Amino acid sequence: MEPKRRTFLAWVSGGIATCIGLMLGVPLAGYTILPALRRRKTKWSDAGPVDPLQSGIPHEMNLVISVTDGWQKKSTKKSVWAVKKEKGTIAVYSPLCTHLGCGYRWDAQRKQFHCPCHNSVFSLNGEVLSGPAPRPLDTLPVKIEKGRLFVNYKEFKAGTTHKIEL
Repeated sequence: MEPKRRTFLAWVSGGIATCIGLMLGVPLAGYTILPALRRRKTKWSDAGPVDPLQSGIPHEMNLVISVTDGWQKKSTKKSVWAVKKEKGTIAVYSPLCTHLGCGYRWDAQRKQFHCPCHNSVFSLNGEVLSGPAPRPLDTLPVKIEKGRLFVNYKEFKAGTTHKIEL
């Protein structure tokens, strides 16, 4: 009779240990793995009013971007270049040169964007005019609500011929 009782107790204790392991393991796996599988939510940042933008003249605008890194939330300042087109649409360019990610500036005399690092030059439309830049300036998604410009700030891999979001 004794071996049956020991076998029964072994099965019961093994079943209890398995249940405890599953009860702890499943939430822990979901807690650690699921955040890596989730897509990032689109976050719109307020760049300011649309009224000051003049047609054909780039305007550098500052954004405050909230970045969540693990459990920490950080606010970072970023700048973008906004250009009001003739038809009234607004194009917003990433502030990073597509060659190596340096910051570029607007040269009002030449009416071109100029990157001082390796002398890439871009037109008002973001097209490459000269230099080693492999692609045009990266455009960012925009929307206008109640007279304010909202930008979905993104960064792209530098040095590639195609836009690859980081």
